[in-house]
Amino acid sequence: MQHKNLFCKPPGWVSDAIAYQIFPDRFRRSGHVGVDQGWDLQAWGGVPSHEGFYGGDLYGVIDALDYLQQLGINCLYLNPVFSSAANHRYHTFDYFQVDPLLGGGLALEALISALHSRGMRIILDGVFNHCGRGFWAFHHLLENGYTSPYRDWFHVHNWPLLPYPQPGQDCGYSCWWNDPALPKFNHKHFPVREYLISVAVYWIERGIDGWRLDVPDEVPIEFWVDFRNKVKAINPDAWIVGEIWGDARKWLKGDHFDGVMNYRIGWSSVCWSAKNKLRTSYKNPSYPLKLISGAAFIDILQTTLGWYSNEVNNSQLNLLDSHDVPRALNTLKGDISALKIALFLLFLQPGVPCIYYGTEVGLSGGEEPACRECFPWYESWNVDLRSFILSLVALRKNIFEVFNGELEWKTVGEDGLLAVFLQKELDASEVKSSIEIFVNRSRSSWMPIQASGSEYFFLEGEVDGQGKRLAPQSFVLFKEAI
Repeated sequence: MQHKNLFCKPPGWVSDAIAYQIFPDRFRRSGHVGVDQGWDLQAWGGVPSHEGFYGGDLYGVIDALDYLQQLGINCLYLNPVFSSAANHRYHTFDYFQVDPLLGGGLALEALISALHSRGMRIILDGVFNHCGRGFWAFHHLLENGYTSPYRDWFHVHNWPLLPYPQPGQDCGYSCWWNDPALPKFNHKHFPVREYLISVAVYWIERGIDGWRLDVPDEVPIEFWVDFRNKVKAINPDAWIVGEIWGDARKWLKGDHFDGVMNYRIGWSSVCWSAKNKLRTSYKNPSYPLKLISGAAFIDILQTTLGWYSNEVNNSQLNLLDSHDVPRALNTLKGDISALKIALFLLFLQPGVPCIYYGTEVGLSGGEEPACRECFPWYESWNVDLRSFILSLVALRKNIFEVFNGELEWKTVGEDGLLAVFLQKELDASEVKSSIEIFVNRSRSSWMPIQASGSEYFFLEGEVDGQGKRLAPQSFVLFKEAI
């Protein structure tokens, strides 16, 4: 059953968005940042690690905008850009300053301007659950102990605080996943709420188009009501996306987020496309890598879409992978054809499809930090999926206004899927199939198909001359004019 709730419409621009996630330190160096600073950067393209900086910056993102537009991208999602002592920048120490290693505030201002001049959008990563040890209020607490006026900004259990504890020692304060580098904010303290919301408003006023919110389920849910009201008061078209990996119904009733990172669509698409060629060493109950049947895949789709209203489904951020999980091509053991199937399934769903940077050129890093490798601008690419991804963007644009993801899915044997959109005639007395999609994940067997349309509208792979069989690891879409 479709979940019903009262929910305001998502920002109008989201329905046409094709997103691209960028890990700034690893995407592109401009050559203009820190030239005279003598920074000791890691060699570009080196083995990814939790430590060290490779020097990607926001001017480098600007330099890549032609490339991204040619890929069909019109919305960027950037991992954190604010001042931090970590290359991933989830250890924020100044929320009002863009990290100098990324080019500082002028670089972000230039990027926003460049994007908007092209009709493109940008959403930033907001880390409002915790900060870094260098955050000014926590530093004050370390220096002054119990006498600090900021002691209620955090959850202190005992004194003195030990920000660099020895094994077995208690740091004395609550932190994210017991990491002393990440003190957790006390959101019940009014000045903390006011400060964090002022950060959100500040950057919305400076032109960003929305927020992706880090671990929002670990923040008191009422905080997000105030957050949403303040952000939407500044820009009603701001897109607010929460990092909720599973059932997000309680956050998507109109008071908190517009959508979430829809990992369920992602891992299920990858797992089904892999068939039995799936790397399952990564263990995460929220991103379970396991062999699934067509019936199981359809059940996951129907359940996930059925949890939410159409407005919510259209505002989800759908992704195969990200900076937090192994890349899809790694999970698929390098099988490019299976990756194409997974991407095709992703682009058929309501919501915003999101490409993790480098997917289009075959980046295949495993568990973090391996999935945060440098983009190989200066190397030859063994894989080039740019034309394929652009074809998916064009397909989505051409057909989504017809069916908007409202497909009926069925299995075809062990390795096939059939998706149909049923078009009602004006008098509602006749129902006619206007779109039929066949997907064959088998690596060895042709799949029999029976399409009502005589000619295909989109094909990746091969169909036989009579259009009655679909080749291994192929997919085809038939569209009949009505």
